[in-house]
Amino acid sequence: MPYFDAYAVGCHPRELLFPGAAADRALARGQAGNYPVLLVDGTVAGVWHHRRSGRTVHVTVEPLRTLGAGRRRALEEQVERVGQVLEGKPSLTVGPVEVGPHA
Repeated sequence: MPYFDAYAVGCHPRELLFPGAAADRALARGQAGNYPVLLVDGTVAGVWHHRRSGRTVHVTVEPLRTLGAGRRRALEEQVERVGQVLEGKPSLTVGPVEVGPHA
């Protein structure tokens, strides 16, 4: 769940990494790198955004497909890691990301 992912930016052909709804949601005019992406099994499966509020790092993840229990646990672990890197207490919300590209 990196905020800026060279894998997503450098991929070609784009339709292999951004299938279906992922192209509409995670690309800006066909360009990658404008949204932080959730990768599942090597393809874009959602977008995410974080914001700080005091010591809390609020992470919102908008999956584009259902995440099973194992993937949900993996997502929670990655959000914990984001909190560690940003030296804050992580808080995860799974739902729509309301911000635009590079917010």
